[in-house]
Amino acid sequence: MTAPGNGLQLKIEGVSKRYFVRRGQPPIQALERIDLTVRTGEFVSLLGPSGCGKSTLLNIVAGFQQPSEGRVLHNGEPIMRPDRRRTVVFQDYALFPWMTVQQNVEFGLKAQGMDPGSRAVIARDFIARVHLSGFEDRYPHEISGGMKQRASIARALVPNPDVVLMDEPFGALDAQTRVLLQEEVARLSADTGKTVVFVTHSIEEAVFLADRVVVMTTRPGRIRSQVEVKLPRPRVPEMRYDAWFIQTVQQLWQSLKPDWQERSDSDAKARH
Repeated sequence: MTAPGNGLQLKIEGVSKRYFVRRGQPPIQALERIDLTVRTGEFVSLLGPSGCGKSTLLNIVAGFQQPSEGRVLHNGEPIMRPDRRRTVVFQDYALFPWMTVQQNVEFGLKAQGMDPGSRAVIARDFIARVHLSGFEDRYPHEISGGMKQRASIARALVPNPDVVLMDEPFGALDAQTRVLLQEEVARLSADTGKTVVFVTHSIEEAVFLADRVVVMTTRPGRIRSQVEVKLPRPRVPEMRYDAWFIQTVQQLWQSLKPDWQERSDSDAKARH
């Protein structure tokens, strides 16, 4: 992976987000005064309890939503709408069910007007990178959840974006597949040098993958702290047993435990 440079790829300035749910009810404050920068080639994990606004922030960076206050800059330009320079990997795969793996991975290149021959070659290369060679002609319902997510990752990388945004992409997977795909993403981010913003509520996942972990509070989401990850790249499975890794995961758990408990208690009261 190209070492993160001094150049800023993303700059989040004073971003707040409120949702107006129904007339006569107070708005829901999802985010409050988020200030954050992401360097070119950096892998940043957004870590926090469910409902803290991580996905909302990612959607604002993607251009799917606009902040209530503040702004986000991509290479110095305000983000006003989705842009092919930023691609998104969702938790639910978001593959087109009527398209094969090959066709799904080619989709972004086709939208850019690339000729069929060129886009087929590029797509096959990325399909190979995510270890799906031989499955090019399969439809999404014919492959496993882990394979679907590999295809989604390939589709996000194929258009050669500046930034890849990943919204809890392994949340629906079993534990073993999740660990394997974490290692795949670590390898791919090292190979491609892309800037990645990765939303997760898994502390181990955040630390294993990132150059920097940004810890968010419960709603309204604010930045509680940031942790620079001292592990070298490329990341390998043995690093999960590194003393620094274990200590950092434990420290993050202890610092976040009250937030997780508060959120769990709040959810329980809402159900009753």
